[in-house]
Amino acid sequence: MIKILQVRNIDSFVESRRQKTSEKDRKTVQTILNDVRKNGDSAVKKYERKFNGRNTSQLRVSEKEIKEARSKISRGKWHGLEVMSSILHYEESMFLQGFSNPKNWKGKSAKTSFVSIPSVGCYIPGGQARYPSSVVMSVKPAKIAGVKRIVVVSPPGRDGKIDPLTIWAAKDMGATEIYKVGGAQAIGALAYGTKSIPKVDKIVGPGGKFVSIAKSLVSDQTAIDMIAGPTELGIIADASSDPELIALDLISQAEHSKDTMCFVITQSKTMAKQIQKSIEKLIPGTERSSIIKESISKNGFIAVCKNENEMIGLANEIAPEHMELMVKNAKTLSKKITGAGLLLIGKNTPSSASDYLLGTNHILPTNGFGRTRGGLSVLDFLKLQTVIESKKSGLRKISKSLKVLTDAEDLPNHYKAVKRRLD
Repeated sequence: MIKILQVRNIDSFVESRRQKTSEKDRKTVQTILNDVRKNGDSAVKKYERKFNGRNTSQLRVSEKEIKEARSKISRGKWHGLEVMSSILHYEESMFLQGFSNPKNWKGKSAKTSFVSIPSVGCYIPGGQARYPSSVVMSVKPAKIAGVKRIVVVSPPGRDGKIDPLTIWAAKDMGATEIYKVGGAQAIGALAYGTKSIPKVDKIVGPGGKFVSIAKSLVSDQTAIDMIAGPTELGIIADASSDPELIALDLISQAEHSKDTMCFVITQSKTMAKQIQKSIEKLIPGTERSSIIKESISKNGFIAVCKNENEMIGLANEIAPEHMELMVKNAKTLSKKITGAGLLLIGKNTPSSASDYLLGTNHILPTNGFGRTRGGLSVLDFLKLQTVIESKKSGLRKISKSLKVLTDAEDLPNHYKAVKRRLD
């Protein structure tokens, strides 16, 4: 079921395990985007029919549909989302405290502050599962940031409707528009605009293979948060680890989709075999077992390393979305792990809990991008705005050094523009 692999060379090992974008898929997505850009709503509806077998007459979710969705939600389910929202609100708001930093020096004054992005599109996956939690994780930070126009897009189910909890979560968290569309066509609509779906300034949120490719392809003109594709979970284990807990954590993430990548890194061949046996024992009696089995068989692995340094090197190179440290020296080891999108320390910090109620955002970088950024946050919905004012005395103080620098770069007109103000 899950493969046990000996690591001999980190670079080649990572290259062999990295999920690659095929040229065929890239061309397919580019065709969809070009069509949406040219034909707008008609192209969006065409691809909804083609990929999802649904005829959609009205793309936007109406107020009637929102009220209908609210009536179908149990108090318990809504309370769970409210708890998630409250915890996330506290954590996200901390980013914004005490940032204003006006400075005055040598005839100049400068101030840097946050300015919210005017409009954002939040992609909420559908398909094989429903993700009202992703609504909270994307819309709530945007609302805290002060974004005026917050658009939610999500693929409808077979009945042509979005999951009621997803709809109401979007409405309650602060979305201004909700649309029944998914896949690359949704990303194209957000990036280029259609008659029904005006374009946005930035696109955020996780999605499948086509969504990730589409976000990458439109990023030359529409900002994106990150490549947040199929779920990834890595676990570092040692001889003290609980193989059944590890197996359960791998299964919990593998149930997302058949494209999920779940793996273990260890020095212990014995632990590797114990984890393998636990997975084989647990999967048959597990809900969503067909998805889990295919995901783990296709993308899962247990990497056996020679020593701790090799484990650390492999973990940082793969740079998974989630990385659990299920080892004795978890806190010490955590200081050496720099590549993970989210680092979870100890046996009582499972990634499944972080997906909901640990205060962290579950929209995280995948496919190695954890090496350069962390999870989605309120900062993704803000830009830094710097305002500076210089007096004549300030220009005079820097004029000699400025002349040296403009001469060094052979840009004489830069200095002339300053000198004229000082004459």
